[in-house]
Amino acid sequence: MMINLNEITIKVAAISKETGNYLRIAQTTFNKDEVTAKSLNALVSDVDRTAEKLLVTRLSTLLPEAGFLTEEKTIEQDLDSEYTWVIDPLDGTTNFIHGLPIYSVSIALLKNKWPVVGVVYEVGMDECFSAFENGGAFLNGRPIAATQTEALEDTLLATGFPYYNFSKLAGFQNTLAHFYQHTRGVRRIGTAAVDLAYTACGRFDGYFEYGLSPWDVAAGVVLVREAGGYVTDFEGVNVAIAANSIIAANKNIHGRVLEVVEKYIGHA
Repeated sequence: MMINLNEITIKVAAISKETGNYLRIAQTTFNKDEVTAKSLNALVSDVDRTAEKLLVTRLSTLLPEAGFLTEEKTIEQDLDSEYTWVIDPLDGTTNFIHGLPIYSVSIALLKNKWPVVGVVYEVGMDECFSAFENGGAFLNGRPIAATQTEALEDTLLATGFPYYNFSKLAGFQNTLAHFYQHTRGVRRIGTAAVDLAYTACGRFDGYFEYGLSPWDVAAGVVLVREAGGYVTDFEGVNVAIAANSIIAANKNIHGRVLEVVEKYIGHA
């Protein structure tokens, strides 16, 4: 089945903004007592579930034949359809709960398990990042591109801290120590989707993390690739989503980041 990816992307962007508006309003009256823990450092609330149900309803209308892979499992999970929506209704839940204004709505569309549409709506800044396969990447409708920085010493990197798999923590800390001394800095903002969006638009030169899920990165991977960046896992393999481990960077420094990660962390 052929679909118009440009038209789909425009409509998905509008859906992401609608959901983001719900989140923006919900944060003003949010009660921390409503939070439950799925596991150590993995929090969820009724806001996450309500936002996901809204997305499922809207996306089901947009493409009825598509399956879903979602963080909160509010609908039957299906990766076997030709098309599959991969959604995180609230990436950055901990930020949201604590009143920090950095969180996002992340929506990707897979075709035969390969991401072809990606939209990340960063609610606090009202910034909608969008891309589709072979169509370029955009921020609020304006074209964006990854950086062309060549020297690692001139880069600003992003990462996320391990929150459940601590077996490689020592190697991760050594990786950070190396980058502290050989880059302009490393940032951790608490939402993988936004880390990838910021890499796509050139605010970060690169991003690395392990222990993620497909809904954390699927949309952002499309953004980075369409912005001219390069995305692999920690083994350097250009996989479909690279969720368990991911390195996304401009093409000039990706190899340098990979070398450091492989030296200290290995294959996550």
